[in-house]
This record gives sequence, structure tokens and C-alpha cells, in this order.
Amino acid sequence: MPATSQPNRPRRRRTAGLLAAAASLATAGALVAALPADAHTDPSGYGHKPSRYQDVQLLSFNDLHGNLEPPSGSSGRVSELQADGTTKTIDAGGVEYLATHLRDARKGNPYSITAAGGDMVGASPLISGLFHDEPTIEALNKLDLDVTSVGNHEFDEGAKELARLQNGGCHPTDGCYTDKKFKGADFPYLAANVLDEKTKKPILKPYWVWKKNGVKVGFIGVTLEGTPGIVSADGVKGLQFKDEVETINKYAKELQKQGVKSIVALIHEGGFPASASYNYDCDASGGGSGISGPIVDIAKNVTPAVDALVTGHTHNAYVCTIDDPSGKPRMVTSAASFGRLYTDTTLTYDRRTGDIARTAVKSANHVVTRDVPKAADMTSLISKWNTLAAPIGNRAIGYISADVGNTGTESPMGDLIADAQLAYGKELDPETDLALMNPGGVRAGLTYAAKGSEGDGVVTYAEGFTVQPFANTVNLQDFTGAQVIQALKEQVSGTNAAAPKVLQVSSGLTYTLDLTKTGADRVVTDSIKLNGSAIDPAATYRVATNSFLAGGGDGFTTLGQGTGDLVGTDDLTALADYLTAHSSATSPLVPPAANRITIVQ
Repeated sequence: MPATSQPNRPRRRRTAGLLAAAASLATAGALVAALPADAHTDPSGYGHKPSRYQDVQLLSFNDLHGNLEPPSGSSGRVSELQADGTTKTIDAGGVEYLATHLRDARKGNPYSITAAGGDMVGASPLISGLFHDEPTIEALNKLDLDVTSVGNHEFDEGAKELARLQNGGCHPTDGCYTDKKFKGADFPYLAANVLDEKTKKPILKPYWVWKKNGVKVGFIGVTLEGTPGIVSADGVKGLQFKDEVETINKYAKELQKQGVKSIVALIHEGGFPASASYNYDCDASGGGSGISGPIVDIAKNVTPAVDALVTGHTHNAYVCTIDDPSGKPRMVTSAASFGRLYTDTTLTYDRRTGDIARTAVKSANHVVTRDVPKAADMTSLISKWNTLAAPIGNRAIGYISADVGNTGTESPMGDLIADAQLAYGKELDPETDLALMNPGGVRAGLTYAAKGSEGDGVVTYAEGFTVQPFANTVNLQDFTGAQVIQALKEQVSGTNAAAPKVLQVSSGLTYTLDLTKTGADRVVTDSIKLNGSAIDPAATYRVATNSFLAGGGDGFTTLGQGTGDLVGTDDLTALADYLTAHSSATSPLVPPAANRITIVQ
């Protein structure tokens, strides 16, 4: 809930850093310049004459994706740079621990705001996804989240479902899951650049203002303009997504007219840092030099009236300064994903001007370690929803001999999903030739170690749901060989030229991806073969994809042009059936070797 409704919530700033030897490696990005001599803050925030300068604590995170329980495998770890230049991995995440860390960080900070950068829900594990993410909204309410932007995944089930998450009410199809009506989010979802096609107005609030003892901080929330290209067509039907910069600049002016001069933009778009370690020094060679990607251009063009950017979407960790259009450094942050990190930013508010003294802004990412006490209210929440999910989630659907990873240009998990869809496609139509899977739809891998009481090597329905939570259907379409070749080239050209989206391919399809070349030439045409024979441009091939790709998602426009459509079951059922048919306790499935694409670098 908004901090203004809880003036007596005790908070203190954490003084002992979560980082050990790495603390000296610029884990805190800072715009270091001294404030005027009279700069000081009221340490209590209550009952004293306000000082001119007041530190406002901004705690932020992004891309939680309903990960209430600690994520498994690499999704539940972060890399930390050490003083000697080496790195170590730390287990991180889980809302039981996130709650404890945030509550500890707030102590002693009466002026504290908690904000998020979108994708709080969507692509969620079974404990949340099975219940249309009501459990995650309940958890965020308990976390005292004040405000968040929408992200692309907030539209996975459409604008009406997003409105239900905001306002409450039982699901229109599945009804109420408990004897209590779902209350909705205590915090506002901001969607400044998402307009109703008919009214041309934002579907949710464009901005929100936090107020306390004369201190006012405005928040503007946007998602990436390209959301329609990465969400199913049904999810964005009737909506328009406007330019991020133009939208933020528009509402910054509106806030200024209302007397709000301290402004933070919550942007569900992000960048790609130069290091995978969450605590690397992004500004080592100059402001923002350690980051690339869409957020850089956005940051360079958002009006100087905005004092800080909280970002997301790319699931990366960074604390960088990027110059605004006036050449003044401005903080840009992201806290990775899945609740593994949170960002603690200090905004020094000048009561005389009503603005942030940007020379004093400092920020750092902190690990949500699992060596702190679990928050009892979160443990109770998880237990409640796990009890409801257990009859479905604990069912065994297969067996594996080792971890099936989901990292790399081609991943074993991606290949396994493609193989499952090819097998299912052949059941629908024996003429099915190959299957293609979008990499963004592979949300996790499968781990050999038991997560519960099922035993090592056992794959449960809940684990399968975590891998494929979208409920896409498996679709069959006819394409010419020329179209198949074109689709593969779209992985590295057009909208995917700067950030390739390499499709995961079924067994029998092989080709070479030459990353030393540029654009579509990175796919070596002569190398594309199916079962050892070159793809014939004039021949017809029956291709299995999910409904997202069949609709041209992720920039694969050619895959939206197939003919002879046949719509099958959901993709998770196809995976579960494949695992059941191809594995047993005595003969577990061996992970694919991920050697179908030859990569030249």
C-alpha cells in the first residue's frame, strides 16, 4: 500500500552490505558531488521541522514472473564479482526472503517507496500460474509494493484480466479459488503508453504521486512499445502501444504542471550490461558505457525532468548512469529477475525546489540471499496455495537422467520441447516434417535433483508448467521450403537483427549459424538440411509451432503466413505426453545434445 497510509511503519536503512569482498568494486553507482553545506535530513521523519533536504529511499525490483518460491537452477542464482577479479555464484530469490530483505532495508527510513518495473505476473510457476497469478498479487500486497508499471506479460491473458488483477473479483471462467473473494492489487498498475483503440485513453492510470510531509515524487509507468510483437494477438486485441519516450515526456509535463517536479519513470524495457555479475561497475569508463540495448536510447531522450529510470524486461542486473538530453548524468537501474535482487536508490529531495538533487543520487543492487529468516506471512501464503495446487502439481509426467538446461543459443530444453511438438504433430498428421520453438517460450530447464518428495530424476507436472506456462496450442501449418528458409533468416534479421532470437529446432533439422557475418547472411542457406537432405525451396513442408509463432510473434512474420492450419492441444500437454512416452524410472530420458545448430563465432 502507499507509504502515506502507513506513517508509523518502522524502517531503518541497512548499514551492513550484503556484499562481502566485492563491496569495494563500485557495487553502488553514484552521482558523487557534494550537496550544499546546509544539506541535511530529518533522521526521524516525524515531529521535527523539515530540513531542506530529505533522503527518499526507493526500493525497486522487476520481472518477478510469479516466482514466489526460490527459483531452481541458474534461475535461482546470481554472479558476484570479487575483489580479486574472480566471480562466485550465490543462491538467491524467493518471496519469503525478499520480504525479509525489503522490510529490513526500510527500517529507519520513514521516507521509503517500493516500486517495480513490470512483469510481476505471467510466465509464472504453477503455484501462481495455475490460479491466474492471484497468489502473486497477494504476495505483492504483503510486500507493501507501492506502484509498478505494466510489462508485456501483464497482457498474456488480455486487458480484461489485467483489470481484474488490479481491481479484484473472481476469475470469469474458473471462479473463486478460496472462500474469500480476490481483492486485487493494493498498488496501482501504471500503463501510460497502453491505449484503448476506441477511446485513445490509457487503459490504467498513466502516473501516480507518492506524498509525505510535503515531499512529492511522481511515477510514470510504461511497457515497451514492441509489446504486441511478443504477446499473443488475443492478449493485445483492441490496444495501442505508444512510443515510450514520447509518452514519458508527455506525462512528465503534466506532472510538472501539477507541481510535481521529482519524477521517476518505471520502464519495462531494458539493456544488456557488459558483465553478467550484478555488482560490476557500469560506469568504470564513463557514464553508461557498460551497457547497451534499447534502454540506452530511451534514457538519452527522456526529458531531464525525469530524475531516475527503473527498468526491466531483459532480466539483467545493472546500476548505470546515462546522460539525459541536457548532458546531465541520470541513474538507470535493473534488478535482474525472479526476485533475486532488489535495488536500493537514495533520492535526495530538495524541499525548496521540489526536485531531486541529482548530484546526490546513489544506488546499488543487493542480493536476496537465503541466509535470512523467512517471512512467516509469506511462508503461510505459499503453503496455502501449494496445498491447493498439490493434487495437480505433484503428478509425475516423466523421468530424466540429468539436468535439462535452458541456456545457450541452442538449449537441451528447447530441443526437447521441439521434439515433443514434432512427435505430437505426427500424431495429428503423419506428414509433419519438423517443429520450431521460440526461445522466449522456454521459461526454465528441468533439474535432476528432486524439488520435493518426488525423488531425483522425476519430472512433475509443476516442473513442466514452470517450463511452459503460457497455454499456447500446438499448431500445424504448411510452408514452402523457401518460407522455411526465410523464417530461419528472420531469427537474425529485421526486428531480430540486433538481438537474435534463435529458434529451437526438432531432431533432423540442421544448419550453420555464422555469427561472424551480419543480418540474414548469418544463416548459411546451403547448410539447411532436413534429415540430411537440403531443404527444397519449391517443396511443401508441414511444420509444427506453438500458437504464438503461428501468429507471427517475435518478428517471425513468415510463420504467420502458413496454410492448412490445424490447431491441436496445449503445448504443455504435448511435452508431458512426450516425457511419459519416452521415459520411465528404469529408462530415464537423456537430455538432447543441443548440437543441431552449428555455431561459428
